[in-house]
Parts: sequence; structure tokens; C-alpha cells
Amino acid sequence: MDEQALARARKRIAEARTEGVSGARLDAALERARAEIMRLTRVADDLEASLPKQVSIAVRDGIAREVVPVSRSLAEIRGGVNQALRRLERLEQELIAERTARIEDLGILVDLVTSGWSGVDARLRRLETGIEGVVVPLPTERAEASSADDDSHPADSAAVA
Repeated sequence: MDEQALARARKRIAEARTEGVSGARLDAALERARAEIMRLTRVADDLEASLPKQVSIAVRDGIAREVVPVSRSLAEIRGGVNQALRRLERLEQELIAERTARIEDLGILVDLVTSGWSGVDARLRRLETGIEGVVVPLPTERAEASSADDDSHPADSAAVA
């Protein structure tokens, strides 16, 4: 046998062994790949079935996280508005009470002025009846000035006498 032929045969045997081992490895890798693909298919089916439910839960939770603070803020605003309304109602009641009190005070003042003038009218009537119809003329400015001069002269003459 020829050494070269023997070398070629050994080379082909080695290649066959390598290809056989590689083929077995390739077959095993293909089986693992098929198994992984089947597993991925099952996971995808599970996700497809559960994803809408999980998304709805996530959306509901997200909305709840966002809405709860907003609802608290709205509740605080509502409380503040209600408190402001109560205060405004109290102020309105106080203003009405104050207005009523001022009207009553005005009524009392009118009664006092009326009774005062009634008293003045009564005194004037008594004076008029006491004078018995005698009318006393009111002094004018000239009469007042001349009476002031007249008043000084009798006092001077009384002091001299």
C-alpha cells in the first residue's frame, strides 16, 4: 500500500469521524433548538392569554396610583369650599343682625327726637298759655345793639348815683 493512499484513507476516516460527531452534535443541537422553540411557543401562548389581564391590572393600578392623590386634592378643595361657604353664611347672618340692630337704633333715635320735640312743644304751649296771649316781639340786631348801649348807661348812672 501506498503511504499516500493510507494517509488519504486516514484523513477520510478522521473526517468521517469528525463529520459523524459533528452530525450527532448538530442533531442534538437541532433537538435542543426544537425543544426551546416549543417552549417559547408555550410561553408566547401563555403571554398571549395572560397579557390582556396583566395589562388591565397594570392600567387599573396605575390609574389608582394617579387618581387617589387627585381625589384627595379634590376632597381638600371641596372641604375648603364648604368651609368658605359656612364662613360666608356666618358673615351674612352677622351682617343681617348688625343691619337689624342699626335699624332698631335708628328707630330708637327717631323716638327720642320725637319725644324731645314733643317735650319742647309742651313747654312752649305752657309758656304761651302763661303769657296769656301777650306777644313779645323778638329783638332785631339794631334793637339788641341799642339795648346793649342802654344797659351800660343805667349801670353807669346807678354807679354814679
